[in-house]
Amino acid sequence: MSRLLQVSRSGYYKWAQVQANRLRGDDSRQRFLEALDKHIHDIWRKSDEVYGAPRITAELVEKGIMVNRKTVAKCMRMMGIEGISPRAFVPVTTIQSKHKSTLPDLVKRLFDQGQLNRVWMSDITYLRTREGWLYLCVIRDGHSRRVLGWAMDSVQDSHLVERALRMAYTLRGDVPDGLVFHADRGTQFTSEQLWNVCQQLSIAQSVGRTGVCFDNAMAESFWSTLKTEFYDQKKWPARDAARKAVARWIEMVYNRRRRHSAIGMISPVDFEARFADQDDKKKAAA
Repeated sequence: MSRLLQVSRSGYYKWAQVQANRLRGDDSRQRFLEALDKHIHDIWRKSDEVYGAPRITAELVEKGIMVNRKTVAKCMRMMGIEGISPRAFVPVTTIQSKHKSTLPDLVKRLFDQGQLNRVWMSDITYLRTREGWLYLCVIRDGHSRRVLGWAMDSVQDSHLVERALRMAYTLRGDVPDGLVFHADRGTQFTSEQLWNVCQQLSIAQSVGRTGVCFDNAMAESFWSTLKTEFYDQKKWPARDAARKAVARWIEMVYNRRRRHSAIGMISPVDFEARFADQDDKKKAAA
């Protein structure tokens, strides 16, 4: 055959070896993809079926599986699974005060100022139950995105905001001078009651402009995540069950497990821990 085809024997054996290696490589690649599919499906299921390719890729990298996000997306399409994408959200809970507020906008949409406890953002949303509305107020740190305090009730008033704010203050302990508490111009945030609370806690108040949701966009984006990935996935017969489930999701899932794209695909609690380690190292070096 070598003489007939006018090739050398060594050339034939080299070609045969390449083909054998290629076949072995195909088998190895197939085993890798099968194992990858299992990892992807397990991560997707453990995320309550909300993670898409970017967060699953970050999870795989942390496990030591180096893979491209496009490969993960392709595997997910082949398996017929997908993450949950947030829908457009229109806030409807802002009730304007009859009296014009003189509070300034100290944030100017710069929610993340590079340090913890520089800007705390707040907002109120409604959660539907068969017993009626359950109103939720949260306080988040603009740098870590962590939910520091929350409160829920069947009415939305300044008492609701005060409870959430005091919870956040208790969690943080001593807060630095210059901490800004930012919200919209709803009556709950511009009331005399909340002004007195902020004065007592030495926190500066800030509000966005009337009718401009972008001035409090980071706070409102949290509602999209909460409702799309968790709350709207089931029906809630009673306020008490919804209250307990939401509190658990905030603390166990959002704060400690869910990967956040804006802080390097880690959870807010992990981000704050790394931030604290970096501060300790800087102080030790100084």
